[in-house]
Amino acid sequence: MTFSPGWDGDALDVDAYLRRLGFDGAPSPTLATLRALHRAHVTSIPFENLEIMLRRAVPLDIPALQDKMVYGRRGGYCFEHNRLFAAALERLGFRFTALIGRVTMGAENKIRPATHALLRVEIDGRAWLCDVGFGAGPLEPLEFTDGAASTQGDGWRYRLERLGPVDERVPHVALWTLFQAPAPGTADGWVDRHNFTENPAFPIDYEVANHYVSTHPRSPFTSRPFAQRYTAGAHHVLDGLTLTTSRPDGSADKRELSPGELTDALADVFGIVLHEADAARLTASLSR
Repeated sequence: MTFSPGWDGDALDVDAYLRRLGFDGAPSPTLATLRALHRAHVTSIPFENLEIMLRRAVPLDIPALQDKMVYGRRGGYCFEHNRLFAAALERLGFRFTALIGRVTMGAENKIRPATHALLRVEIDGRAWLCDVGFGAGPLEPLEFTDGAASTQGDGWRYRLERLGPVDERVPHVALWTLFQAPAPGTADGWVDRHNFTENPAFPIDYEVANHYVSTHPRSPFTSRPFAQRYTAGAHHVLDGLTLTTSRPDGSADKRELSPGELTDALADVFGIVLHEADAARLTASLSR
């Protein structure tokens, strides 16, 4: 396995990052540390695309991510989350390969762009899939083996499958898919979330994909505010002005917000506190 270097771990204020996560253990490059860091990151730093809605760029350099997500206590989306997590892992001595996946969420017969960041971490000869930036878990890494399954928190379920080669002419390049459940409306409760290969990605690859995600009119993140917060027992989603809370048993609550309720919901549900001017701009954009 080729490990992808150059994630600027030396630029990270690792103590501030660990405080942001509420992590007070010994940050050694072990599986126990990886699991604890992964869970703490997922449950502490929300998913959000609000910089795009405020018509600002989404930089991926570590000082900018640190100012926003660590010191500023904001969130981000997958490229921001996993770029920051990669810097932390590099700083703490973990060996990993960055990957890029295609989000499917059950879509059939349609090739979607590669717009999701994730990591493959190797510890003592075993590999682990880490994904702190999807907004819907997993809470902890999954072992990077075909058929690996994990029930986490109060019943969130994940399964990893190796679906065979992308192309028979290159049998060594396998396509992997991460499944999650529950997925209401599906026959068995499972939905394929994203697929990916083990081809290594590098910071510049994240930069290119991030540009598409943050600027292209067909990107799902350029048209409306979107935020997620994931815990052991609940998944909170803000999609435009629709606020949904789902649970591992498949139950869900949904309500429509008014534009004036948005910033309070962001603070109360997602822990995202906007500056007054940004809150006013965001509210005004949804009131037109």
